[in-house]
Amino acid sequence: MRTYAIGDIHGQLDMLHDAHDRIAQDKKRVQDTDAPIVHLGDLVDRGPACKAVVQYLLDGIDAGENWVVLMGNHDRMFLWYLEEVSKNDPHLFIGLDWLNARIGGTETLASYGVDVDAKRRYGEVHAEARSSVPQSHIDFLSQRPTSFTRGDVHFVHAGIRPTVPLNAQDEDDLVWIREGFLDSDVDHGALIVHGHTALTHATRYPNRVNLDSSAAYGNYLTAAVFEGRNVWQLSSTEREEITRHEVPTTLPEAHFFKR
Repeated sequence: MRTYAIGDIHGQLDMLHDAHDRIAQDKKRVQDTDAPIVHLGDLVDRGPACKAVVQYLLDGIDAGENWVVLMGNHDRMFLWYLEEVSKNDPHLFIGLDWLNARIGGTETLASYGVDVDAKRRYGEVHAEARSSVPQSHIDFLSQRPTSFTRGDVHFVHAGIRPTVPLNAQDEDDLVWIREGFLDSDVDHGALIVHGHTALTHATRYPNRVNLDSSAAYGNYLTAAVFEGRNVWQLSSTEREEITRHEVPTTLPEAHFFKR
């Protein structure tokens, strides 16, 4: 059972096109045009082409592409901002909000043509955002699932709460969890495939695979192929093994907040 997956996109349209090209080449090599492509969420924030990324994925699904697009925490923060200017995600540290430079919401709004000059009032920017973001994009993001299972592989944005059944997970955990998941060596039953915690390269652990290779910070966007529990990342010409690591006993502080 073959499934393709792409890590956190963060408004990097050119990288997304390249990832799809690499997958198309692999599909041609193995003569499999039907395998789904799972996008692990965080379509928006930090990158320059957030609007175009949303439109590209929306158009592809409307055209019948076998694509799954999951909800990421940045996608949810974007939606919550559009609902109410003062609605903030409880997982953010005090003093942070979606428009903070560390989060990347200003890049998302700029991609929709919203003036994000720091001298403007929040209410003015919010009103312009509400009128500038198409309802079709709001509907598309609102309808994104938080998980997808195929065979022995379970795809989510951030991770899962260990020991909780996969069909009983809390949305906050699925889009935000780090502590309690990244440091867990529990057998989750399924292999968990996630993004959310930015690393320098895709990494395999005994019970999970992290595909967030820091496209948000100008690194690269991982495209991977799963055949059962076997996984490879895709270059322009071949499959490459994703290095396996043991679970670290101590996690760097940076892992508990996505910079």
